[in-house]
Amino acid sequence: MPRQAIGERAMTDAERQARCRAARTAAALLRTPRPAGQRSRARRWHDAVAELTALQALYANWLQALPENLQTSPTAEALQAICELDLDDIQASNPPRGFGRD
Repeated sequence: MPRQAIGERAMTDAERQARCRAARTAAALLRTPRPAGQRSRARRWHDAVAELTALQALYANWLQALPENLQTSPTAEALQAICELDLDDIQASNPPRGFGRD
């Protein structure tokens, strides 16, 4: 049993091919990126280091914005300890790539 025609006349080969390419392009645009849990270890490491660096900058801003009467409080001491952490070694390190990719 033949398929029912989509339009009034049968499509030419060029029209059929163009329609197929357009459908593939539309399907490629619908793909979603990997969920965060499926990132590589190296990507997760770099994301975590970037997050630590961003948080340290936020805590430094918070410490600078503290009023004068809270400069000696436990909160200020904790913020100061976080700001004094040296993240340069962590930022400079790269995790190993794994078996067969060194």
